[in-house]
Formats: sequence, structure tokens, C-alpha cells
Amino acid sequence: MAVNIRQNAGNMGLCLAALSLLFSATSCRKEAPASGDNLPSRPAADVITEVDTLYAGRGDLTKVRQGLIALRHAQATEAGNYALAWRLAKFNYYLGSHTPDDTERARAFREGIEAGKLAVKLQDSKADGHFWLGANYGGNAQISTLAGLAEIDDIKREMETVLKLDEGYQAGSAYMVLGQVYQEAPRLLGGDTQKSIEYFQKGLRFGPNNPLLRWHLAQAYADANRKEDARKEIDTLLTMKVDPGYEPEHKEAVEKAQQLAEKLK
Repeated sequence: MAVNIRQNAGNMGLCLAALSLLFSATSCRKEAPASGDNLPSRPAADVITEVDTLYAGRGDLTKVRQGLIALRHAQATEAGNYALAWRLAKFNYYLGSHTPDDTERARAFREGIEAGKLAVKLQDSKADGHFWLGANYGGNAQISTLAGLAEIDDIKREMETVLKLDEGYQAGSAYMVLGQVYQEAPRLLGGDTQKSIEYFQKGLRFGPNNPLLRWHLAQAYADANRKEDARKEIDTLLTMKVDPGYEPEHKEAVEKAQQLAEKLK
């Protein structure tokens, strides 16, 4: 807002008043937040409650992006907070895995890797940081050939650490990721369909109702030309009840299982 001061004003009081208004307006402009990044900080516990609620609605990526903004802002004032760090890695992984925008995907996985590294540095003895760091390594490997070649060992290391700390973490998800590594890696780099099947089967001991784990096992069976076994896994998946809180993953697994079932006909 501009304030004009007339040089030929005869009343000094009016000039001083105008100057006072100008100073006040300028001060207000400087103090007003330009963006959400300048909002007052809130207790980390409040932010965590908010973002966990947002993550429950992650099928809408707008909520994931809102959660990321809140987490970044909170971490700016509490950089040593482990709970914020691993959640930042988790949110970035989900965004990177589901956004249709290539630039946003690459940025999300990069930020997710950095957040995961920080989480591991803060609490090396807890599984969350290792898991989401490994997951982001895996996401980055899928979009970059060079990164994939370099990060296979990183993914394995983080997931094997998760197994040592909490073998059943996220319903056998560490076994699922390791199975994916052997399922998707070129044979020259250690790809092995039978090993992937073994990891998926181990994961089912902890996550019999993990829909994505069931789908990956079905796909591995199909890759090994074990079509009947693949169909059995698909049938099991399609009759599973939705686990509350995991509706997006269930929907994704069902869609992929139906596509695989068509190919097996």
C-alpha cells in the first residue's frame, strides 16, 4: 500500500501523521507472513496428529502434499525430531509412488531419501527410518537406471536392518521389498525369481492380509510359470476383507490382481 506525502503540505502535523502511517504500513508488510513457511511453529505432537489424519486420506494426493508442507515447517524448528523425519520420508515415498508428474516424483524420492537418512541418524535402532529410507531408495531406483544400479545394495541393507529390528514391520513389508528387489533386478545384478518368491512367502507369516504382498507373490508365481499358484493368490486377494486404514493399498492390489488374472486366462 503506497502513501503519498505532499511536499507543499503546510501542516507539519499532517506530514508527521503521513510518515507514521507509511512506517506502520511498511512494518506490517515486513511482518506479514508471505507463505505457510512463515507461520508460527506448533508443537510437534500437534503436527503429527494432523499429518497422520491427512495420511489416512492419502488416496487424495492433495492431502499428502498438505502433510508434507506441515512436516517441512515443523522440521524447520525441530530438526532433531525422529517422528517428524521418518514421516517426512513416508509422505515423500507415497507421493513419489503415485504422482503422475515426473519432476514431482523425482523430487519426492530425493527428499524422502534425505529425510530417511536423517531419521536413521537420529534413531538408528528403530525400524521406521530404515524402512522408509529403503523404500525411497527403491522408488528412486525404479525411475533411474543409474540410481537403480547403485542403490540395490542400499535397499537390501536397509530392509535387512528392519528385519533385525522388527521382523514383522508393517505386516511383512520389509520381506515384500526384498522380494521386489530380486523380482525386478536384472539377473546379472542378482535378480532371482525363486528368491523373490521365498521372501514374499516369508512376509506372509507376518502379513497374511497384506494385499500388496499377495499381489507381488502372485506376480512372482506367474513369472515362474506357476500359473495355478498365481491364480490361488489372486483368488485369496480378491476375497480378502479390506483392512481399515489400508483402503488405498487394497484398491491398488485388487486392480493389479485383476489385470494379472486377465493375462493368465
